[in-house]
Amino acid sequence: MTRVFSGVKPTGHLTLGNYLGAVRRWAEVDQHRTDALFCVVDLHALTVDHDPARVRRLSRQAATLLLASGLDPELCTVFVQSHVDEHARLSYLLECVATDGEARRMIQYKEKAARERERGGSVRLSLLTYPVLMAADILAYGADEVPVGDDQTQHVELTRDLAVRFNQRYGQTFVVPRATPPKVGARVMNLQDPTSKMGKTDDVGPGIVYLLDEPDVVRKKVMRAVTDSGRDVVYDREERPGLANLLEILAACTGGAPEDLSGVYESYGALKKDTAEAVVEVLRPVQEKHKELCADPSYVEGVLRLGAEKAREMARPRVDEAYRAIGLLAG
Repeated sequence: MTRVFSGVKPTGHLTLGNYLGAVRRWAEVDQHRTDALFCVVDLHALTVDHDPARVRRLSRQAATLLLASGLDPELCTVFVQSHVDEHARLSYLLECVATDGEARRMIQYKEKAARERERGGSVRLSLLTYPVLMAADILAYGADEVPVGDDQTQHVELTRDLAVRFNQRYGQTFVVPRATPPKVGARVMNLQDPTSKMGKTDDVGPGIVYLLDEPDVVRKKVMRAVTDSGRDVVYDREERPGLANLLEILAACTGGAPEDLSGVYESYGALKKDTAEAVVEVLRPVQEKHKELCADPSYVEGVLRLGAEKAREMARPRVDEAYRAIGLLAG
């Protein structure tokens, strides 16, 4: 059976973009057709300045929202990255295979490092090496597929390169994975800046719909979304990014096609109203289930504990094999 691995980073509250672009697909498709592992990658949250208490709080919230979104621990493995030592163990081996140039070519490193320097802060070494840790996350489990947005495709390509290089130098050890980006809703954009991704780590909230936003808050954000000049509702990602974003969100929520939906509306207001209501309805069951799970925290803790045990059992033999292959004595 095909094995899938993916994860969410607890650096902010999960957004509509996270849900439509990834999490919903995990729940509706991936956990049913594959041997799937879904992880809260909390170690990745340490690559920039952070509040320890907030990381713990967001890690628990992310895990709860994954379950609220429909991930079933009977069908897939849900766990927290730092609970499985094999991630860190394998990461160091892969750092010994990766090159400095490869790490510095990563677009996300360049962008995040530039922002840190602009703020007058220092750039942590872990920010440079975290794509290698991401590679370890994937390779430890022999994942065949990695469902990611297009902003993470470069990291999966690095993972593939490291797997091939390790196999060539030290013997066949790792499965070479492939990225599997979703077709619709893969890159939900900021409602106030439709040329930028709706990211959970953004500082400004008006353009971001969070999974736990109240319905009236969702409606207000969507109704205030930036549109484009002109009055006709057409789908054109390049020339009309604001409208295209709304149409893509509506399509992802209702199962339609953005191109077809554009011909239905005669005004921006009507499109915004229907989009807002569609988002509210998509989020309603997630929010209700989240509330139910928060009332029983021991359930979530149990899922994460058993998930880590299962993940550890899957990862340890392959990581131990990698240790032997690279030349380390068996413990």
